[in-house]
Amino acid sequence: MPQQSSKSFEEVVIVGAGLMGAGIAQVIAQAGPKVIVVDRAEEDLARAKKQIVKSVGRLHGEDQVDPILSTIRFTTRMEDGKTAQLAIEAVPEKMAIKQDVFRQLDRFLDKEALLASNTSSLSIAEISSVTSRPEKVVGMHFFSPVPMMKLVEVVQGINSATETVEKIKEFGEYIGKEIIVAKDFPGFTVNRALVPLLNEAAFLVMEGNDPESIDRGLMLGANHPIGPLRLADALGIDVLLFTIESLYDGFNDSKYRPCPLLKRMVEAGHLGKKTGKGFYDYA
Repeated sequence: MPQQSSKSFEEVVIVGAGLMGAGIAQVIAQAGPKVIVVDRAEEDLARAKKQIVKSVGRLHGEDQVDPILSTIRFTTRMEDGKTAQLAIEAVPEKMAIKQDVFRQLDRFLDKEALLASNTSSLSIAEISSVTSRPEKVVGMHFFSPVPMMKLVEVVQGINSATETVEKIKEFGEYIGKEIIVAKDFPGFTVNRALVPLLNEAAFLVMEGNDPESIDRGLMLGANHPIGPLRLADALGIDVLLFTIESLYDGFNDSKYRPCPLLKRMVEAGHLGKKTGKGFYDYA
């Protein structure tokens, strides 16, 4: 990466201290820039810090925890990130919540700062519409777990300037990620191809097929490293349902019709590994 690009993002603010926000903060801090993590709740910030400590220790050794943690600041005040040259939003996948964050970022950050959303499916054009700088807004979709997964999907909205996309691509490479560029349509590239596969696997279960057989079939017959139903459980059945519904609504195409079994599972609280039960039992 050109040296000037790394200098242009000497400070990055991450809004959202959940699993994704903490992971994003970690990989950026490891690369050198200062990081400000913002969330409304002190307990969420404390949980994010604990997650980073555990992850850094496991991946890089205990001696690296303090040096990396020393470059990260945790705060409940959005304005504490006002000197950042880049903001990455990583809050829940609700348009109203994301737009509220972007309004605040647009107000607090310098007008030359770039704004990115970690959304996995929502419209970058719609997110950027509440700002005074839509040409400086892009998607920067990381994958979970962020420290382990190499890919970042850079999403170019209809108003995103080519210069903005190029700067974000360079920054993604600087922090050690592989980059693909996607256009701003529901699901972008990865989820557009992947989520219908997981949805179809759920239909197979609903029709009476054994989850283990489905997963083994895809692993052995298509050389997938993990079966679609194990992957669905790891992602979260609620997240899967939300994403396939977004594709269905966004394209108005019956090929994205959500599997009714996913809806019943969410209603029953069977959300996958995080609740102990999904297509498999983790109790």
